[in-house]
Amino acid sequence: MPTPGYVFKDGGPIPDSDLKNNSSASVEHGEDTRRSSPSSSFAFNTPTSSATASNAPTESHALASADHDEKGAAQQAFSDSEEVKDLGWNDHPKDVPSPLVGGLPNEELWTLVRRFNKQMYHVKATPTTPLGGLDLNIVDEDEFSPDKLRSNIERLYMTVIIGLIGFGKHIARLRSWREPRRTAAFGVAYLVAWVFNLLIPLLFTTLLILIAYPPSRDVLFPPAPLALVDSKTGGVQSPSAGVLGSHDSLTGAPEKHQGEAVEQEASNFVSGFASIALSSATGKHEQGDPESDPLDKSVPDPTRLAMAGAEAKGATSGGSPTSHDKTKQPMEDAMWVKMRPVMHIIGDTADGWERFANALSPTAPFPQDAARLKLAALLVPAIAVAMLTSSAMFMKMNTFLMGLGFFGDPIIWRAASWLNREFPHWQKLLEIRNTILKGVPTNAQLTITLLRIGEVNKAPLPPPPTSDEPPPSRPKSLNGDELTLDASNSEIHDAIHADPSDTSAADPPEKPKHRHGAHILGFLKGTTKTGVEAKFGVDKVRASIGSVHAKNHLGVIPKESELTPSGPVDFKARFKGKKGWILISTISGVPTVSFSKNSSDGTGELESDMKKVAFTIPIEDITGLKKVGGLGWKGKLVVGWATGKTVADGLEITDRSGEAWRVTAIQLREELFNRLVAMGGQKWESW
Repeated sequence: MPTPGYVFKDGGPIPDSDLKNNSSASVEHGEDTRRSSPSSSFAFNTPTSSATASNAPTESHALASADHDEKGAAQQAFSDSEEVKDLGWNDHPKDVPSPLVGGLPNEELWTLVRRFNKQMYHVKATPTTPLGGLDLNIVDEDEFSPDKLRSNIERLYMTVIIGLIGFGKHIARLRSWREPRRTAAFGVAYLVAWVFNLLIPLLFTTLLILIAYPPSRDVLFPPAPLALVDSKTGGVQSPSAGVLGSHDSLTGAPEKHQGEAVEQEASNFVSGFASIALSSATGKHEQGDPESDPLDKSVPDPTRLAMAGAEAKGATSGGSPTSHDKTKQPMEDAMWVKMRPVMHIIGDTADGWERFANALSPTAPFPQDAARLKLAALLVPAIAVAMLTSSAMFMKMNTFLMGLGFFGDPIIWRAASWLNREFPHWQKLLEIRNTILKGVPTNAQLTITLLRIGEVNKAPLPPPPTSDEPPPSRPKSLNGDELTLDASNSEIHDAIHADPSDTSAADPPEKPKHRHGAHILGFLKGTTKTGVEAKFGVDKVRASIGSVHAKNHLGVIPKESELTPSGPVDFKARFKGKKGWILISTISGVPTVSFSKNSSDGTGELESDMKKVAFTIPIEDITGLKKVGGLGWKGKLVVGWATGKTVADGLEITDRSGEAWRVTAIQLREELFNRLVAMGGQKWESW
């Protein structure tokens, strides 16, 4: 988890100050109620009301509405009830029904939702049916920001890099001969195939078996905790964290909930590249920075420190003055322009890896065999061709293709031009998500399908649990008899447990000696905290006289007394600086989201006094959801460092008429976003 006091979790765009202020003028006194527009080009089915598996907008909606054989607590017959079922939104994880979704442990479900929260920033509804049958695809015009780049690199680490390292450790185990029977079996098979020129057919056949028959995976490649295997010797090693507290992380660090250790590793992996991607490590996202952030303008830009240091070094070495450097600005601009396609490549790579993983090991409610058997069927003709192709012919074919690619540019260019003219979107049609992996989800598409299951049954999935307690220092349970590593139970026990002779981990760290620098830093921190409080005090005065920007800053640093339990129907928030509640109602024929000064009776409906409702938007009228921050990215850094408090962020809801309704200081912003994105029949695109 992030270091306490430093709040980089948001990652969403910061609220832009040039938002149309007059767009919501008609609801200043709470009299406006939005309803669907018949002239709109968008036509959505709403799963919470009328969509069925036969007329669902996408395969995700159809799967969410289907009758599943294996059911969890969120798949019971709650849809006939008028009220939303609370499955433990504010309960301890042990008190939450398990499983919430049939065939999926709660820990795995919460891991998916937690990573979904970090990946999603801005979604828009589209009237176009996606080619692959699943919505929530990333558009080509996706907005770039350093924090999005950070999120994509973290996804790359948790999927591709961890997977490749795990494969490398399997190779190390095979080469070490510490598991002699397994290594000998691989060696004999390789030797026989080499003698009879069947190496390529053997490779394809092995892949076919691994894909079509899942139990073979544990036989050929017995699993073992990543941190327990030495990548050089293939033997047992002590985890670098000192104790084996997790099985899927490289360090073996302890975790409170499944997946948190590898998520923290991914965060530290990105932070390790601070010298080349400092702006990504600090979570910079300027697209929506408010012009009147009370802290942003008075704080220096930390991303300029590296450049300033390079300029200072050049000056001391006798280099040319930076004012004479005509390459500096063009090179900076070129680098920022090129970072957007780099971010897309990283995201597409992670998406492809997730799709293959979900095809090989599907998660309910997606089909368990169809995608896997499709991949296996593609290898059958490949095996046949490999059996009939000699080594010389194989090399001839490869060298011919290399020559064609090198010298055949005129032919390739003319063929591509013809395809672009006759079939404008032929590249999209040939993408693996629209061909061999059609209907196979990424983790984000899987998560929104799971969220939709809860909404269809009027039982929203409880959010991932959070707490400020440190993770347990005890090792995670492990059966040494089931491991095929060449080590005794006592050796494995010594490796996964902290060394009892090493008292440094158990003893509390010595208090550092007070130095002048520490006193100065403490003074600066206290002064900064006082300045932050003063800035927000000024904002209260400005808000009282009508400043729109100041109103949006009210309540972004909630007090302890304001942190009240909320969800799944009522969400504490502010609208135009006024305290209130966001209410989600599914009782009426048209599900709606509204803002009121008062909370509901637990159903999303107000018993009386509808004049206190600032706005009401039908769920089917929502065409965009955008996460916005409570402060600018530099302001968040200062607040995190000086006060150690979390900033309450906001959400911008766009309806069919194009009006944007910005709600701020939402205590459960991620959970509100997940409910709204999963309730309706919209086909979403990720921006």
